[in-house]
Amino acid sequence: MLLTYQECVGKYGSDYRLKKEIASGNLFLKEKGIYSTMRNTSEIEVLLRKYPKAVCTGKSAFYYHSLTDVIPEHYYLATRRTDTRIGDARVIQSFLKEEIFEPGIIEMKYNNATIRIYDLERMLIELMRFKTKLSKDYYKEIVQNYRKMSFELDFGLVEDYASMFRGSKKLMDMIEAEVL
Repeated sequence: MLLTYQECVGKYGSDYRLKKEIASGNLFLKEKGIYSTMRNTSEIEVLLRKYPKAVCTGKSAFYYHSLTDVIPEHYYLATRRTDTRIGDARVIQSFLKEEIFEPGIIEMKYNNATIRIYDLERMLIELMRFKTKLSKDYYKEIVQNYRKMSFELDFGLVEDYASMFRGSKKLMDMIEAEVL
């Protein structure tokens, strides 16, 4: 279980007792301000605890949804435009307008961690929106995996997500031509 510094001080009573717990091996410092009751925790879990308003998107979301086996070099996180810039070299942050940030956020279990991530339908829209920014092989692999699971997708939801963006008709035409 991950805890912030404030939660640890509340739980253990003081900074002194917090340091005693760390020294005794009952608590582990993962990053500045983030502590764990377990020795091993995933890096994405620590990052999402450190930045609780962020959501996994882009290459990270494609990987966590098992649409590709390419492990991303960075963690791709989306936040609202009004949120603070994430100053972490491991993270590539994208800022989204308020009205397009919330739709599609789910909580998903990944390697015993619960992560905030966009659902498959939202990521299909993101794939089509940023098609030109992805390598052809990478894009092709993800589209093929979407084809395999196309019967599981809620295309009403895909249409709702597409309608939030400019060129929604073009997005739906691309999905129809390449995934269905």
